[in-house]
Amino acid sequence: MADQKSAYLQKHQIPELIDSLINKLVDAMPANPKQFLADQLTSAADSKFTAAESFPNLSHHSNIMSKYLTPEMYAKLKDKKTPNGVTLDDCIQVGVDNPGHPYAKTIGIVAGDEESYDVFAELFDPVIDDRHGGYPKTAIHKSDVDPSKLRGGQFEEEYVVSVRVRTGRSIRGLRLPPNMSRAERRSLEKIVVKATEAFQGQLSGKYFGVYNMTPEDIDGLVHDHLLFEKPITPYLTSARIGRDWPDSRGVFHNTDRTFAVWVNTEDHVRIISMQKGGNMKECFERFADAVSLVEESVKRQGHEFMYNDHLGFILTCPSNLGTGIRAGVHIKIPNLSADPKFQDFLKKWRLAAKSLSGDAIVSGGIWDISNVDRLGKTETELVQIVIDGVNKCIELEKVLADGGSIEGRY
Repeated sequence: MADQKSAYLQKHQIPELIDSLINKLVDAMPANPKQFLADQLTSAADSKFTAAESFPNLSHHSNIMSKYLTPEMYAKLKDKKTPNGVTLDDCIQVGVDNPGHPYAKTIGIVAGDEESYDVFAELFDPVIDDRHGGYPKTAIHKSDVDPSKLRGGQFEEEYVVSVRVRTGRSIRGLRLPPNMSRAERRSLEKIVVKATEAFQGQLSGKYFGVYNMTPEDIDGLVHDHLLFEKPITPYLTSARIGRDWPDSRGVFHNTDRTFAVWVNTEDHVRIISMQKGGNMKECFERFADAVSLVEESVKRQGHEFMYNDHLGFILTCPSNLGTGIRAGVHIKIPNLSADPKFQDFLKKWRLAAKSLSGDAIVSGGIWDISNVDRLGKTETELVQIVIDGVNKCIELEKVLADGGSIEGRY
């Protein structure tokens, strides 16, 4: 029977026909077949309506996304999907639900996976350019975490209460928090917990899963800034960050409580170094050691961080692309912060400031000063900007405290 079957196939040239058909199919396939197939998988329900009928009402919106999303762009992108199934509507829903304010603009868009920044680049690119003060498509980002390059970094503790440096990281191959599944979050937690086993010396400590904590434990760690709060704000809720809470959320912190790794928050991982007093250089040194150890351990497990030469480290919100770094200093500047030109000073020095209590008088004039930029400058450069800016704040505060004028000294 086998011989008859073989003879029949050969007689009718079936193998050659099959081979020819396969070659034609391969030639006809797009460069990225997975992307091609994903783009075709639109739901039957959505296909009943036109792009115009589905376009969100952004007439009262002030966020950055709404500034660039046009009906024509929406029509072009709305049926596209990343290879992981993320849609444009997944990305913009946070901005549709939260209009923002003309004087305090939010981003209004998040990425559901690494590929979102490519598939929906027509919208993400101008948003990124706007948020980061000019960042063209051809720009190259460079990373450099080197504390030895810092100048200064030891603040006068009469003025500085505490210092802090944090960043985010994402594991390639997993979707980002807005679109992650339960299984992906659990997989991520295992990877990160395994990575923390490499910590020794001043970084050694323990991992705590939120699922196993008492309410008192949670409140205590949140109060000490060692744990993130449950994501229940309108923005985080719309971004779907809090799904399945508290499954697979947790924190690793060292014994000295000067270092923490957050798991499955707004980003896959948040790496944080903090301490009382004004030694920013020491804080950054601890941060640099931790970032290096986490990356090495992740690689040993066969994984890697999301990174590309244009956008740097890939994170959920476009505002954190590049370094993802936020270097913050809690500083007592009651006189300077009351000066009418304080906000002009911050803008000139590329710094942001917020009162710890929302009321500078109540908080004793203590402000949280941090860098505005994330993308286009290295980690070390951004920490240096904060060091120089805080030193300038202290200089001006002293002048004002002595009754002097700081006109022209910004």
